[in-house]
Amino acid sequence: MGSQEPTVARPPSSGGEALLPAVVISLILAVSAGIFAGSYSYAMADPTPRAVPIAVPEEPADGAPRVRAFLDALDRGLDSSIERRHVAGYQQAVDEIEDQSAFAVIRLGEGERLELDLAGAAGASVAEVLERAAPEAARSVGSEITVRDIKPLHPGDPRGLALFYMNLAVIVCGFLGAIQLGVHASRLRPWERIGVIACYSLLGGVCVVAAVDWLLGAVPLPFPQTWLILAGTMFTAGMVFTMFDTLFRRWALLPTWGLLMLLGNPSSGGAVSWPLLPSLFGTVGRWLPPGASVNAQHAAVYFPGHQHLQPYLVLAGWSALSLAVFLTGRRRRGR
Repeated sequence: MGSQEPTVARPPSSGGEALLPAVVISLILAVSAGIFAGSYSYAMADPTPRAVPIAVPEEPADGAPRVRAFLDALDRGLDSSIERRHVAGYQQAVDEIEDQSAFAVIRLGEGERLELDLAGAAGASVAEVLERAAPEAARSVGSEITVRDIKPLHPGDPRGLALFYMNLAVIVCGFLGAIQLGVHASRLRPWERIGVIACYSLLGGVCVVAAVDWLLGAVPLPFPQTWLILAGTMFTAGMVFTMFDTLFRRWALLPTWGLLMLLGNPSSGGAVSWPLLPSLFGTVGRWLPPGASVNAQHAAVYFPGHQHLQPYLVLAGWSALSLAVFLTGRRRRGR
């Protein structure tokens, strides 16, 4: 019998076919880094008032001109558009703040002195801008002004960023968890995958509440409402990636990152309140999962008697859309 030469394994080619995906990924990462930095800088680096709602109670005839003159001066000083929400009295103005429809109340107090009541909990960045600009505007019309915060943030979170970071944590961990399921548990059936995402979302929500409230005491969080909002946000983020994975497979991270991180988080209103965001971000942000989560959490913590249904509907809508796309895509692929 003739001898047979042994087969020698050859290393894979390192030519153009092997390098092309690496070059494409490198370019995508480089461009994404620039867009990531640019989107956050555009939204947060230099927040400028766009349209700030201020409640204006009806004043006696001799006081209204002074209030109007102050608001005109404040508008010019901020180079913005002060939205004047005229109400019947001071209590109704406070209700506007509680309903998160206004960020401040201006009225004429005793001794012809202007009084500006802010709501730091409604928007710390807006309150800071108004507090800084109000004295100069009052001096320009020959008046004195008293500024006070009638709805302050919790002392453990003086900048009002804790809710934003909580939201960021569950968003990132939500879609990272879905990515890892695709890598390490790819044989899960569709409803098993959905169930696992729901389970780690519920557990993640508890851990966030435990860290921020029970351990650090940064903000007193209303449990279980905060827990369910966090879990719902984490589940939505995981399902959004799962939807894009169904549609785009290996490139699913790109639209997920773009929707949730490049657009969603800067426009959420968590770090910079929506009246200070660019027009596009301020309009779109509340209809994306990060903005809906921040709004729901914000109302639950600081305005428990004046909550809105819209943020919950937004989260439910994104989850339902993602579920429908995922299950439909898997069914077609199974056929």
